Amino acid sequence: MERNVSAHLSFTTSKHTSIAMAVAVARLGGYQRIDETMDVRVDDEPAEMSELADVHGGRMHTLKLDQPASVTVDYTARVVGSAEPGPDAEMDRIRYVRPSRYCESDKLLPFAYAQFKGLSGADLVLALRRWVHEEFSYVAGSSRPTDGAVETYLQRRGVCRDYAHVVISVLRARDIPARLAAVYAPGLSPMDFHAVVEAYVDGTWQAIDATGMAPRESMVRISTGRDGADTAFLSTVGGGLTLKQMRVNATVDQLPSDDGGELVRLR
Repeated sequence: MERNVSAHLSFTTSKHTSIAMAVAVARLGGYQRIDETMDVRVDDEPAEMSELADVHGGRMHTLKLDQPASVTVDYTARVVGSAEPGPDAEMDRIRYVRPSRYCESDKLLPFAYAQFKGLSGADLVLALRRWVHEEFSYVAGSSRPTDGAVETYLQRRGVCRDYAHVVISVLRARDIPARLAAVYAPGLSPMDFHAVVEAYVDGTWQAIDATGMAPRESMVRISTGRDGADTAFLSTVGGGLTLKQMRVNATVDQLPSDDGGELVRLR
């Protein structure tokens, strides 16, 4: 499998702004090769970002700017091959079954047991995926940055990360470890960064996408975490920024089919 991905970001910053960005493909075992470029310009002059290792192969790129500036970032990657499953860490199974900022699994516990009574394991995961897919409406701009799973559950609408937060919360309420993966998603329309769920089922992490907007098998992992707070593509640590433009693209040599009815691992 060969996938080509790219991201263009353009933004302005205020004084004393530290930028944290997650757009690079995660470094995972199994890929035959990853060819990538990252061109960063500050006021039209070349600049270099520092790279920090994140969890599950993710990489964070950082840049500190003392003065207000105009910044552009152009990232491209050619990914050949498929990723191997990551290590089966007991700490992950503990971390990803706890409530988190956007996944209030404790508040959705009564619903999780009443709606999916008698189901467990893969049957529960797939039933939950179908329920969210059928009950929720994908509406761009319908959710606020502060909305968590409870707000999305009540409103029955949102975007990919909102869908993911609800799925994660219900799974955690039923003691199934679940986490959020930010990905490049060939076939997604309109094209954007995408968010899916990984649930720990039958001894491995399986991808769940209740939006059904792109085939999971060709997705490429960027970052992984408890929820959207851990996987934002662009944020600041001090200072502030205004995003002016964002373009994302992702293609694959052969787009697979995916009806969402089976468990699929991110590769």
